[in-house]
Amino acid sequence: MADFNQILDAGDVDGGIINVVVEIPTGSSHKIEWNRDLAVFELDRVDPQIFAKPCNYGFIPQTLDEDGDELDALIITEQPLTTGVFLKAKVIGVMKFVDDGEVDDKIVVVPADDRNNGNAINTLEDLPKQLINQIEFHFNHYKDLKKAGTTVVESWNDTAEAKEVIKEAIKRWADK
Repeated sequence: MADFNQILDAGDVDGGIINVVVEIPTGSSHKIEWNRDLAVFELDRVDPQIFAKPCNYGFIPQTLDEDGDELDALIITEQPLTTGVFLKAKVIGVMKFVDDGEVDDKIVVVPADDRNNGNAINTLEDLPKQLINQIEFHFNHYKDLKKAGTTVVESWNDTAEAKEVIKEAIKRWADK
């Protein structure tokens, strides 16, 4: 089986169109993660349904965040995407996030070619405020029932900041 991280790169970061692989569909309470050593998707755990993902969740190939995992992506679509689907995605911002004291940022993206919506989403400001609130609530509280660990959404930042986070993650991957 081929490894996504050997075939796909991060994409055109400067141009704002990156490659993203879906791990968890919107609405799922399954914590599915890419296991780069085995080159397969793995069910890590089942979270309480109340903490199902408010949007699709995935990663950017050939990147490493400060937590040692591929850089995460929050993929905004009207319908859930299937685990393992790859898409070209437009970078619209970054959610600065800390999980148990480790930086675990989330790049916010939409499909690059979303003709049905007129490609109307170009920045975080184009997203419904309620969706931003739901995502922030989810990430601030999804560990509450475990009574272990802390999570904090620190801020939401623009596309320029998101691109810098991606470039740093690409460098970390290259240096590993």
